[in-house]
Amino acid sequence: MRVIEAVRFGGPEVLRVKAVPDPHPGPGQVVVEVKVAGVLWIDTAIRRGEAGHLFGVTPPYVPGAGVAGQVTEIGAGADPSWCGAWVLADVDGAYAEQVLATPEQLIRVPPGVGLREAVALLHDGSTALAVFERAAVRRGERVLVQPAAGGLGTLLVQLAHAAGAHVTGAARGAEKLEMVRALGADAVADYSEPGWTDQVGPVDVAFDGVGGDLGRAAAKLVVTGGRYSNYGWAGGAPVAVDEVRREVTAYGLEQLREYEPGRRARIERMLRLAARGTVHTVIGQTFPLSRAADAHRALESRCGKGKTLLVI
Repeated sequence: MRVIEAVRFGGPEVLRVKAVPDPHPGPGQVVVEVKVAGVLWIDTAIRRGEAGHLFGVTPPYVPGAGVAGQVTEIGAGADPSWCGAWVLADVDGAYAEQVLATPEQLIRVPPGVGLREAVALLHDGSTALAVFERAAVRRGERVLVQPAAGGLGTLLVQLAHAAGAHVTGAARGAEKLEMVRALGADAVADYSEPGWTDQVGPVDVAFDGVGGDLGRAAAKLVVTGGRYSNYGWAGGAPVAVDEVRREVTAYGLEQLREYEPGRRARIERMLRLAARGTVHTVIGQTFPLSRAADAHRALESRCGKGKTLLVI
């Protein structure tokens, strides 16, 4: 089978196609034939050498976390009902044609949800639900989401809209802003334009996955007694809790470490919401496995909308 291997830390060109032996399941394991693999922004940060120490990653390694596909083989002791099932597999080394998993890492994809949509909800869906619930958004509150056109931001816009909040989505460019409005945002702002914060005005809650100067600008918009939630740093260093004024409750990037317990339950909840049509995933761009480097370039250019996927 083929995998994508990062031969060293560096630019997208370090991602190479490699032929490796097909996996065979050990006791209690299954083989999943991968149809779709998710591509996360953190994948690009690890590849650049900026976050490998956080996850214990050293080259050479196979990037990625999370796939959707079909169970094609089961090992001794594994429940035979998994054989042939269409599943999400919450595993590392996802840029591959096949992966090994244990049943504890598998989630059945419910009827009405496609494999691409399911992968889009595996990590972004769980994280979006976790940070949204931590911020305790209430009906009528003013909520800012940035970047609102990314895989996670599009979900936050929909969750806040469903909760009855007044949602402003901040993103770059007219095409992205039009999409954010269609997802339920009441207002939009182009944060590449001067004076964008004047268009937003004061907010009760700010969800920030950008960091850097844009993240600090968002934090300044939060009113006394409001909440600022940083979940990423796509545009600069993460905004630390001590950078936010004391009158605002701040949740820094460290909050993400607290969300592992209950993660599976959140994924299943988001899948149910998707099956009911309450939330919709935005699949902005797909690439074949062999073009994983192009997928990383597309993410780093910040030109795409929604989720980026590898389709095998």
